[in-house]
Amino acid sequence: MSGLLDAVRAGRVQDVPALVAPLSAADRKTELAALKAFRTEMRGWPWGRWRERAKAGYALLVAGAGCHTGAAATAAWIGARDLREGRGVPHRELLGLLAERDPGWLGDVAHRLAGRASTARLDYPLIAGLVRLAGCPVPATDAFVHGWAEATPSHGRLLPALRADPLVRTMVPRLFGTAELSSPLGWYGDAEEPHHWPTALTVLAEEGVVERGLLVDSSIARLLRGGAPGDLGFFLNLLRRLALTADEEREHLTDWIGMAADGSSTVAGYAQGVLGRLALAGDLPVRSLADMSRSVLFRPEKKLVRAQLVLLGKVLRADGGSAGELLPAVADVFGHEDTTVQERALKLVARHLPAAGAEVRAELALAAALLSPVHRARATEVFGEPAPEPDPVPYEEILPPVPVPARLAPAPAGLAELVEEVVALVVSSEREEVTSFERTLDGLVRHAYRDRAALADALRHALADRWWLEGDSEQDRDRRFSRIPHGIEVVAASICERVSVTALWNTRARAAVRQSCAHTVLNGVTEARLWEAAYLLRTRPLPFLLATPTWRTGALDPDVLVERLSEYQRLCATPAPVDLAQALLRVRRETDPEAARAAAALGSPEGGRMAAWLSGVGTALPALEPAGEPRQPEADESSGEGRRWLGSVTGRMGAVRERLAIHREFPPAFRWLGSPVRPAGSGCHHWIGGENAHWPAVLPEDRETLAGWLLPTVAACAEHDQRGGSWWLPVLAESGGPAGTGLHRGLAYGLGARHPDDRLSAVDALLVLAARGDLDGPLLGRELATLVTSGAVKVSRLADAARTAAETGAYATVWSVLGAALPGLLAAGAARPGAGAGAGAGAGAGAGAGAAGVGTALAARTRTGKAAAATRPGLGELLSVAAECVERCGARDGIAGLAESAGRGGSSRLASQAARLLAALRQGDDHYRPELAKDRPNGNRSILNPSVTNRS
Repeated sequence: MSGLLDAVRAGRVQDVPALVAPLSAADRKTELAALKAFRTEMRGWPWGRWRERAKAGYALLVAGAGCHTGAAATAAWIGARDLREGRGVPHRELLGLLAERDPGWLGDVAHRLAGRASTARLDYPLIAGLVRLAGCPVPATDAFVHGWAEATPSHGRLLPALRADPLVRTMVPRLFGTAELSSPLGWYGDAEEPHHWPTALTVLAEEGVVERGLLVDSSIARLLRGGAPGDLGFFLNLLRRLALTADEEREHLTDWIGMAADGSSTVAGYAQGVLGRLALAGDLPVRSLADMSRSVLFRPEKKLVRAQLVLLGKVLRADGGSAGELLPAVADVFGHEDTTVQERALKLVARHLPAAGAEVRAELALAAALLSPVHRARATEVFGEPAPEPDPVPYEEILPPVPVPARLAPAPAGLAELVEEVVALVVSSEREEVTSFERTLDGLVRHAYRDRAALADALRHALADRWWLEGDSEQDRDRRFSRIPHGIEVVAASICERVSVTALWNTRARAAVRQSCAHTVLNGVTEARLWEAAYLLRTRPLPFLLATPTWRTGALDPDVLVERLSEYQRLCATPAPVDLAQALLRVRRETDPEAARAAAALGSPEGGRMAAWLSGVGTALPALEPAGEPRQPEADESSGEGRRWLGSVTGRMGAVRERLAIHREFPPAFRWLGSPVRPAGSGCHHWIGGENAHWPAVLPEDRETLAGWLLPTVAACAEHDQRGGSWWLPVLAESGGPAGTGLHRGLAYGLGARHPDDRLSAVDALLVLAARGDLDGPLLGRELATLVTSGAVKVSRLADAARTAAETGAYATVWSVLGAALPGLLAAGAARPGAGAGAGAGAGAGAGAGAAGVGTALAARTRTGKAAAATRPGLGELLSVAAECVERCGARDGIAGLAESAGRGGSSRLASQAARLLAALRQGDDHYRPELAKDRPNGNRSILNPSVTNRS
């Protein structure tokens, strides 16, 4: 062993430069071969030697860099991930070792290192040192610029460090050209912070070190380009700190207009302020102001819209001759969703209408038709009686198409295709698709039944890098697979004989679920299926699986199961207990009675169980009862104490018999069917959000039961601001079984979730249920009212979800929900934050569905006065959505006293939206009420009349 290799193995990086420097070219070549061999050896070290590997890796990096002769090879060696492990490099030792090289070679290495995006930022000290030694141009890569900014001292040392840095004139312009802003530049959000980069750059511009025009032009260009909010905040702070002069603002007039139209909210607000100053100073042409106003007034931010109306009012007061240009732009707001904004625009137009010409007044009068009904009377005063409208087009509800059930593709037929599917599942993320899992599991069982040896050879070759095919002991493999099956891997490992039959038997035999929370029982079914399949592949191979679903939801057609059981009889195969139990839970029960008769005709015990299951006379399963509670004996109040005691004893004995029957008929993994299951998250040790895509497929025909179990996960999204807990709502909306209180309550929580993605999942589920005819709007509305009044759901979030659903075209559907929710939200003494928004949403939807009950509640709510209204922020927004729904689909007259009550409510948003809702409810007289699932004989398909349109 050479002295250099000895020092590398010991990790003595400080000794390496002295050992490499005296070596000749031939010696360095010889040492390099030994160093490469040692590098290969290090890659095979176990994780337990990570400290030794870290020290040796640093020394090896320096030694190899000194022994390489080519610039490309040296840069590649220094940037190697296995030598660095995400850390920087010992730049002092490297610079001391490489300083003797040719300047051109050093510059080549520096630029190659700067071009490595993964390491250039960490290697800035080394690259800068190489550039200094070589005297070459400074690299311009983003990573190098970021490294320079991060290496610059911060806090009170920032400005002195920049003043003393010889690269500052070169690097500052490049800060504005990177795709992403360097993180130190945005560490402070205050433009006046003395230790912030904007302050330091402003001082450098005042001192002439950096050109001021460069800072201004570059900042404006980056704001116009857009980007992450944090990045844009830096450039805004820099412009504020620079305090642009009027001349500088005029030079970028078109840039400000572009920012106001398309920039982010913060950038648009800044640009709007600049344009406002220019407009009031007479430096913004009226035509440009009108065009810019149309863009800003179209934006969704109400703050920007209101500020633009204020600006237009100031300009119109200063220059009355501009009314002909500006008032048509103001009229664009007549169709705004916020009626208070409409009112502002109408007042502005009324004030300056005399200064407009006849042609403009006629145009404004036509635009007044976009105003909400609550402003029609005032519009008539301003513009006169409108022209008679043509016969209204009948309202059509737009819902998504009813989901068409998709059949599960058959298992892969060829060996190569099956192995490819196995590899995809093994290397995929944790949340695997149920369809791929079911097809692949069935394919493994089928192929192992025909030729397990060939399948094992193919799997060993394709999965050669898996831990259970490497050097782990059999005991370790058995222990790990007995604890967790690792998805499809336990089956593949069993086929390859890398897990013992004894371990699989012991795991399969003790698969009874002890913790009866929903996480455990649902995961336990999937794990038991995997362990059972892995065990039987080695002892009693099955021809195929009975539980493989025929539909992507996880449901299994009964005729398919009958056919599979018949084939089992023909092959003299005995069904696997877990496989048969899962098949029974998956079979579709709302089918033709002929399926039960066909199952009974098989004459086998399994056929008899299936027939009893389909006919409903089989063993009762308390865990799947919608109420989630064990059945209690009825007490006869007229009987004596002795009879009540006897009935109680009889009921308990019956419950015991049921559990015993379940223990006889179902394997250990399904014993939880004999007692109620705790919902996921209610006292269990699992993390909220640890969802599993297999859960809905375990009980595809019992979505109401699943909804009750999974309810805490979505409730946490509303009550505790968790994320991702509403993932199951769209899935269950497409599943089978009744849609009762549990599913509707979960939907109510989802509509009030904290994060928009969770609310969007709930909206998707709402629309799918409506399209299938499974939505009970009044039930959902009552659940929402209960959750809001209890404080579990905020009305502002509910209003956002309601608006999202309504904007898809489902106005009557939304009103069927809000119409039932508003009485509880508006009732006296039930004030909650956000209620004002809710009433507005209901008004829009109510016109189409009729809302006599809401009228009384609205009047009562208005009589409670402004104090109660002030305690429920957001109800005005919900009222706005309701009003829009009513205006779209119409409503009936005859709500006595509602207009008078709303008229006494003052000028708050709640009162204005209540008035808008009342006005909307008085527009229609012959519109239909949304039909509910319970109103139809078959309880399905469309919640509306035949004019409903389904679309994607």
